[in-house]
Amino acid sequence: MPTKRTAPDFILMIVTFTLLAVGLIMVYSASAVWAEYKFHDSFFFAKRQSLFAGVGVLAMFFIMNINYWTWRTWAKTILIVCFVLLVLVLIPGVGNVRNGSRSWIGVGAFSIQPSEFMKLAMIAFLAKFLSERQKQITSFKKGLVPSLGLASIAFAMIMLQPDLGTGTVMMGTCIVMIFIAGARISHFIYLGLIGVAGFVGLVISAPYRMKRITSFLDPWSDPLGSGFQIIQSLYAIGPGGLFGLGLGQSRQKFFYLPEPQTDFIFAILSEELGFIGGSFILLLFALLLWRGIRIALGAPDLYGSLLAVGIIAMVAIQVMINIGVVIGLMPVTGITLPFLSYGGSSLTLMLMAIGVLLNISRYSRY
Repeated sequence: MPTKRTAPDFILMIVTFTLLAVGLIMVYSASAVWAEYKFHDSFFFAKRQSLFAGVGVLAMFFIMNINYWTWRTWAKTILIVCFVLLVLVLIPGVGNVRNGSRSWIGVGAFSIQPSEFMKLAMIAFLAKFLSERQKQITSFKKGLVPSLGLASIAFAMIMLQPDLGTGTVMMGTCIVMIFIAGARISHFIYLGLIGVAGFVGLVISAPYRMKRITSFLDPWSDPLGSGFQIIQSLYAIGPGGLFGLGLGQSRQKFFYLPEPQTDFIFAILSEELGFIGGSFILLLFALLLWRGIRIALGAPDLYGSLLAVGIIAMVAIQVMINIGVVIGLMPVTGITLPFLSYGGSSLTLMLMAIGVLLNISRYSRY
């Protein structure tokens, strides 16, 4: 267990707080009209996001001071707890249904989304599993199958809610970690073909997913149905131009783009702050990923490296999927933009993950 500790990565901390501050401003700007109409309080979503941001920051600072090897010790227990929560959320009367998915446990605004916390639990466990079996990872039966099999079970349980977006981010993160740990590329090719077939099966099995694919290819084929969100998102980004319409001046948030404070908040940000504002956010994410990679490379042991890689992969995949959807490069998938989108579980989870990354940075040699 590493013992010699230094100051945490200051740049990573500043970038995180900058993204968080921009996110709080944009949640209010994007949601004010809808919140006033639905709850007669324009600050309804902003206040709740601020509350979760406060809880998340406290958790981040607390975790930042816990030796990351603690997660190695408790990884199995944490994973089991998350699996139990995934089972509980599927029980009618226990799990809450929102937008067609039974993904929440709790009351009202104080609900949690177990699938979000499963992402971090799986990262912690896989980092432990792979670091202890480094020599076996090249073996298909002893290395690849057990690690991917466990992730697939969690993915299947998340899909029962259903939540394709969160499940995709978790599986993508696990695959990156297994690849970095040293798995053979040939094994990934074989499994990739099976994965593609399975993904096609998931799409075909649910008509709404098939509509999302067809609306991605041609949103104008159903402009008032499955293509509505993509079209309205592009209508927001286009007029933004170079400098945007100005903070708070979005037109699409006036009941055109559904719940703009969540998955499509980047569209409102681009409309109000323009290409410059959108590029600034992408630059901040690039800085965050760069610092994370440096921390992973400088970690004192393989467990720390894999843990950092998992966290960075999770953030990177989620950012790519969210922005890819918003700008029309990917089919619509319900996934939040880290630190910016409204969502208590997602925001808290991301800040906790950054806390782990900051702790690893306190022992990294870079």
